[in-house]
Amino acid sequence: MQIHDLPYPDPGLPDARSGPRFLLWLGRNQLGGQLKSLCWGLLHFLSVASLPYGVGFAVQAVVDGSGSRLALAGGLILLLGAALALGDTMLHRTAVTNWITAAARVQQLLARRTAALGAALTRRVAAGEVVAVSTGDVEKIGWFVEALSRFAAAALTVVVVCVGLVLYQPALGIVVAVGMPVLALAVLPLLPRATRRADQQREKAGRATELASDTVAGLRVLRGIGGEELFLDRYRRASQEVRTAAVRSARMWSLISAVQVLLPGLLLIAVVWYGIELARQGRITVGELVTVYSAVMILNYPLRHFEEIAMAYSFSRPSAQRAARVLSLERVTEPGGLRAAEAPAGDLYDPVTGLLAPAGRLTAVVCGDPDLAGRLADRLGGHPTDADTGTRSTSASASASASASASASASGDGSGSGSDSDSGSGSDPAKAATPVTALPSVLLGGVPLDELPLDTARTAVLVQDKDPVLLSGTLAELLDVPSSGSVRPAEALAAAQCADVLDALSQASLDDDPMNARITERGRSLSGGQRQRLALARSLVTDPEALVLDEPTSAVDSHTEARIAEGLRALRSGRTTVVLTSSPLLLDRADRVVLVHEGTVAAVGEHRELVLTEPRYRAVVTRETDEEAASAALSRNAGTSPHGEPGLGDAGIEELTEIEETA
Repeated sequence: MQIHDLPYPDPGLPDARSGPRFLLWLGRNQLGGQLKSLCWGLLHFLSVASLPYGVGFAVQAVVDGSGSRLALAGGLILLLGAALALGDTMLHRTAVTNWITAAARVQQLLARRTAALGAALTRRVAAGEVVAVSTGDVEKIGWFVEALSRFAAAALTVVVVCVGLVLYQPALGIVVAVGMPVLALAVLPLLPRATRRADQQREKAGRATELASDTVAGLRVLRGIGGEELFLDRYRRASQEVRTAAVRSARMWSLISAVQVLLPGLLLIAVVWYGIELARQGRITVGELVTVYSAVMILNYPLRHFEEIAMAYSFSRPSAQRAARVLSLERVTEPGGLRAAEAPAGDLYDPVTGLLAPAGRLTAVVCGDPDLAGRLADRLGGHPTDADTGTRSTSASASASASASASASASGDGSGSGSDSDSGSGSDPAKAATPVTALPSVLLGGVPLDELPLDTARTAVLVQDKDPVLLSGTLAELLDVPSSGSVRPAEALAAAQCADVLDALSQASLDDDPMNARITERGRSLSGGQRQRLALARSLVTDPEALVLDEPTSAVDSHTEARIAEGLRALRSGRTTVVLTSSPLLLDRADRVVLVHEGTVAAVGEHRELVLTEPRYRAVVTRETDEEAASAALSRNAGTSPHGEPGLGDAGIEELTEIEETA
């Protein structure tokens, strides 16, 4: 694989059982590149190691006064220099290719895993850790893969040179052959401590990165509550901890470097001293002494790669461990699915809560717990939550029959109050779950979403969560999403009440066309309400069979919210839409409203009906306290208002509602 061939058509299935296993898997998958780098590395290192022989041959030729041998030595040195230059160039080229292709493979694997897990990823791994893995950790992993072949070439060169010196000059060669393994292994006792300190540094750096990422993501909120200094102090302390850990780690690595300078120097002194004695005795020539001396000097170069591979492994091992941790995360269901890739249509039904969203209608869902609402939205979209582990506890046929019966009872009058209540009682999580705490899948048209291919399930049901992300780019690029083609961007923007957003973007555009205006990362140049409306427009353009919106208007004013409710109802006419909200303006325009209390459907009806008849619903929607609820109950029994005024009756309540909406 060459750089210009990236990305990989298929990056493969990684061995994510541990960091070392993942590194081994990467090395095996780049065996061709590793062998090329090894061959060029051998040419480079052997050329470097052979230069002392040429120099020694030339020195002896001068001593002997032989011009022909001196010319031959010059030609040999010239040839070795050319081989050295070629080997060095190609070694660098192949090593960098191995680095980049390994990093690209890991990034592709991480991107695919992120896309497969969806919103579940950040609930199981901190966002800062994902950022650290996909940036700095990828580079460290690529460094080890790149350094591996150079280390192998250096190790083979050391062995070849030691054997050659023993054959060339046994008296001095044996000294070098015994001393070189000692030099190579002398730093091993220091490596565990250096590795531990490096791990501590990276752990602290990872926490600092997570803190910085979370702080930047919530900067607007921090400014609103004056919390910048608090988080700045936290990051300052985390940064100082990283600095201290880095200094401690650097001390160990500097000690290792010092050892690798000191010991070769001592070996060189021993070789020179012993060689001079042999030369004085006439047992070796001056040229042979120069050759052995130069060889020992040159061997310091490949020996430095022993230190580099130790550093590369100690830095890449925890990085590979973090990458393997992310890559080992699995969805509850297989992305391939068990059914044909055909998007179903029909009622959207959750057998766990008993929630039924009839096909082609706008269903509003009220949950007293915002976290429960978020988990329910994820479930409706086929994104399993942390509780949805193991295998599904009920068979597809059982879930389908439950959905069919619920759909049949809901198709009568349109209110469906009986259907949700019955299905909720028949789908109690305690009964549906097995000892493995598995939960049955949501069904669309009687088809379990977890039996559909992942792409098909996401095409059929789209979930917009509480905090949708806007990617950087132009507005046209933002709205250029896979869609049915039935909803044009202009229609979606109008339904989401984005006129003021378009005006603001027009002023920032060079050609006054808002579609060409650039949106910064996460839409930070826009207000919260503007970001929310653009995200809603993007979801409407997609036009899925079932659209699930979690608090889509929480950041807009009441007037805009009322217009959005009307636009959403009109544009999604005939399509299944579920809105999780507690806004009276949205609830009043829904075809049916479902109250989910403590994980199950508690009531179904219309907004005004539930406000009067269901205390739990009224407490959530009106933010009514227990004292106010008790006072209201006494007032209704006495026929007066909570303040002692005569009761208003249904007509009075309707009139007040109209006044409230107008305001």
